[in-house]
Amino acid sequence: LFKRWLSGWKCDGVKNPYLDTMEEDILYHFSLSTKTHNLPEMFGDIKFVCVGGSANRMKAFAQFMHNELELPGNPEDIRDICEGTDRYCMFKVGPVLSISHGMGVPSISIMLHELIKLLHHAQCRDVVLFRLGTSGGVGLAPGTVVVTDKAVDYSFQPQFEQVVLGKVITRSTELDEGVASELLQCSSELPNLPAVIGNTMCTHDFYEGIKKNHTLVHCGCFQVLYK
Repeated sequence: LFKRWLSGWKCDGVKNPYLDTMEEDILYHFSLSTKTHNLPEMFGDIKFVCVGGSANRMKAFAQFMHNELELPGNPEDIRDICEGTDRYCMFKVGPVLSISHGMGVPSISIMLHELIKLLHHAQCRDVVLFRLGTSGGVGLAPGTVVVTDKAVDYSFQPQFEQVVLGKVITRSTELDEGVASELLQCSSELPNLPAVIGNTMCTHDFYEGIKKNHTLVHCGCFQVLYK
């Protein structure tokens, strides 16, 4: 059973004052730098950022947005801005940035650090970030779009724990309620695409984190029946 999910968050800037004192900030995994690229010129008009796991999916999404925005040129010719690296892909179509983040929290974390620094260096304002993707769904019909209003961790808490130099740092995973409401309202214009607002869980592991029955090791914690 799978559902598609959307989560929205408003990017209000970085919380690190040292960034503005650096002679150069290299965004290694994007193959971009504040010295070698004019980031305000390249990305200053960005208003929406859409991220997802698959590189092919995010390229297809960029091509879809190219058509929806009726931009000139052939959508097949959209260039991967991160073509200098094989870690992520990035496509810009008008005010929309489409980026892949790979699989797992570590890969997403690296991408988010460099993405938000990129938006900061590009002097972007009032940017809304969306995550697009698939996940398992409990009690929902296959194909339902779930607009996430709360992201929870492996212990069902709306937080994210990161270990920094041996110290556990806990950060809120609060999302923008206004963005969620707007997304749900937009779904009313798409009668053949059922949508609901709900919670989404993120675990550290694809198999054991959500107790799939076909894991390598069976711990016997509990039995889950999939229909």
